[in-house]
Amino acid sequence: MTKIYLVRHAQPDFSWEEDRTRPLTPEGMADRRIVLEALKDKAVDGFYCSPYKRSLDTIAQAAAYLHKEIVTDERLKERESGVGGNTHEMFEKRWADHDYHEEGGESIRMVQERNMAAFREILQKEKDKSIVIGTHGTALSTILNFYDPTFGCKDFLRIIDWMPYVILLEFDGETLVAKTELCHIKKVFKGKAGGSGRG
Repeated sequence: MTKIYLVRHAQPDFSWEEDRTRPLTPEGMADRRIVLEALKDKAVDGFYCSPYKRSLDTIAQAAAYLHKEIVTDERLKERESGVGGNTHEMFEKRWADHDYHEEGGESIRMVQERNMAAFREILQKEKDKSIVIGTHGTALSTILNFYDPTFGCKDFLRIIDWMPYVILLEFDGETLVAKTELCHIKKVFKGKAGGSGRG
């Protein structure tokens, strides 16, 4: 049995314009404790992560506690957002049509294809191990949608303000056999509706 712990990052500083280097807020840094608490007694074999600072910082405390290095993979990054890409109307349009995207942004399918390429490689390489993957809201949602096509916009919106959020996926080979939400902290979104990533 392979166990994958998907960890959506803690609360980022939405006033920070550059997506890749956006830090966590002081609250977000403090909230990392629930990630550590969720993982510290698990026999984790490895950590993978999006290269974005907010994701790395969210799992860094747990990785250090468990004496593990974090391997980054560019394919695990969050959806590229174009102008006006983060309104509820746009969320609904993208989830209704996985090929739809605003100018300069990525579609759900684009995000899913690159995230799943990385995810499936990890599943094959780390068979029968326990692995943590640091991720983002939309990226995580596309992985859940891949294994459960009924996962859609309402499910994405249910978790959109959960920062951090930890969910365990258990696999027999490459077949998902169990899914368990372990913990989350709900935060009020403080960013600009038309700004960069909400994930």
